[in-house]
Amino acid sequence: MRITTVFRRLLGVISTSVEDVGLKGKEVVVDVKPRWRRPRCPKCGEAGTIHETREPRFWRDLAFGETVTLLRYAARRVACEDCGVHVEAVPWAAPKSRFTRRMEELVAYLAQQMSKTAVCKLTGIDWRTVGTVVERIIGEKLDPTRLDDLTVIGVDELSFRRHHNYVTVVVDHVRQRIVWVGEGKSSETLGEFFKALGAERAKQLTHVTMDLSAAYRSSVTKHAPQAELVFDRFHIQRLASDAVDAVRRGEMRAAESTDDAKALKGTRWALLKSPWNLNATETSKLADLQRANQRIFRAYLLKEGLADILRRRQPGVAARELRRWCDWASRSRLKPFVKLSRTIKQFSAGILAYIRTGLSNGPTEGLNNKTRLITRRAYGFHSAHALIAMIFLCCGGITLSPPLPSPTGSP
Repeated sequence: MRITTVFRRLLGVISTSVEDVGLKGKEVVVDVKPRWRRPRCPKCGEAGTIHETREPRFWRDLAFGETVTLLRYAARRVACEDCGVHVEAVPWAAPKSRFTRRMEELVAYLAQQMSKTAVCKLTGIDWRTVGTVVERIIGEKLDPTRLDDLTVIGVDELSFRRHHNYVTVVVDHVRQRIVWVGEGKSSETLGEFFKALGAERAKQLTHVTMDLSAAYRSSVTKHAPQAELVFDRFHIQRLASDAVDAVRRGEMRAAESTDDAKALKGTRWALLKSPWNLNATETSKLADLQRANQRIFRAYLLKEGLADILRRRQPGVAARELRRWCDWASRSRLKPFVKLSRTIKQFSAGILAYIRTGLSNGPTEGLNNKTRLITRRAYGFHSAHALIAMIFLCCGGITLSPPLPSPTGSP
């Protein structure tokens, strides 16, 4: 079998002929050309006339170990009646790139799985080039219809660069994927999403899950007033846990004797955990706390009472119990819970919507955990633009077809 035939099969690109193969240092240079005679327009794909022929250019392909593979071809400029004069389309090259299609697919796939530094070492390309390849893949493969037919979405923010910068993430609950990401966490940031969505598609939204962010609430109310706000259960429970901890810290500061302070020491996690997660030591601490400090134990009962209401599945019963809980909390003489009762009264409609619909920000938080792994894997992103590109690559529903070997048995 001729060496040119071997390399044509190794390239695995249809409509491509291999003319010659040469070795130059640690580079394999493969002379290739398209099998069609008339050059094709890169815009419309139609055959045109040759305008001029330029000097040979190179496209980077997969390496053989330490040996880099370069495809060489003197690309022609094609004159198209409809699109004008452009450099012709060639079957092995990615659009507007000096890499082959399969090289870019592999780089993007590796960027999904590992840090950019590792991708650079494996492929022998520059850090910035990895980012450029990722952006090209996103531009080519990101679903342009991802904002169509949205009915239930989740909105949340994600911090990066030591929590000083934020991006807003919008998740489609139905398809379980991120459909939009924008820099910032303000009402204007979410307004950019609704601008991209358009008024007609915004009218199709029925529910929006979120935390109690005033900025997000105002933006949704302005652009999609028909959508029902659903406040995530776990954010409400976190507010109750914070209130319990605030009461505990206040009692620790107000302890008049060492014995009183010692009785409260080590009770934090016992107070914050769910009852079924307590170990024997923590159960004993709670039992002692009931006798040692009635105020903290009352705060614990308030927290667990609210959690029990949020676990209910009868909206009418939950509404009645939530009103009773708010009355109890407002009379508890515990300032953190008095404040929390006012908050829950204000947002009771969105809390009860969670109980009625069963929707939560769980899918959004799950995808946010995945994006947090991306930021830690890269030791932080210097710009929101780079982070957004990686979020879409890993969580935007993009399907890649890298040139990977098929699994085989043991040799």
